[in-house]
Amino acid sequence: MDRDRERGTAVAQEIAAAGGRAVFEPGDVTLDADCRRAVERTVSELGALHVLFNNAGIIHRSTIVDLPEAEWDRTMAVNVKSLYLMCRHAVPVMVRQGGGVIVNTASNWGLVAGRQAAAYCASKGAVVLLTKAMALDHAAQKIRVNCVCPGDTDTPMLRGEARQLGEPAERFLAASASDTPLGRVATPEEIARAVLYLASDASSFVTGTSLVVDGGVLAS
Repeated sequence: MDRDRERGTAVAQEIAAAGGRAVFEPGDVTLDADCRRAVERTVSELGALHVLFNNAGIIHRSTIVDLPEAEWDRTMAVNVKSLYLMCRHAVPVMVRQGGGVIVNTASNWGLVAGRQAAAYCASKGAVVLLTKAMALDHAAQKIRVNCVCPGDTDTPMLRGEARQLGEPAERFLAASASDTPLGRVATPEEIARAVLYLASDASSFVTGTSLVVDGGVLAS
């Protein structure tokens, strides 16, 4: 599910070409009707909803003083409200089918703070505790809820941060790499593998946890 029809369709086609089955649902995860439709279409076309991965996220690099109210609201809507809306519709489906798995994308900045990212840190801290709350609420219904906490990852969002801070992207990524004990930023595939672990039976006794995947940043 995504607002970007072109890229969403391309991903679905890529999965199908690799022998999988995928359905792209255009929609906005900050809108209740779109979230409900995505869940309903999943069940209608695929028969069940075993895993929900909430991965939408944005960042606006700013202190609270310089942060426009509209950007605060937008950050909270995309990073936190979207989880509430998607889970609100997905959990009843999982309860009826006897269980399921929810994986949320938080951040290592949901566990410790970063400079000039007040709204982002607040939103990702909310994701961490929302994950724990849902894990407790729905454990008896055999629904596991965990979150992954990535560090800096080479994505369009990270490169967008560089633009917001007025820095060349490659220099920004190099600085991020130098601050990471493993000496580089993550690839999207490395974060995806952590999500796959949390979504799979390999983590069958794991719920309410925040899996940090940040190259050792929080250990330093």
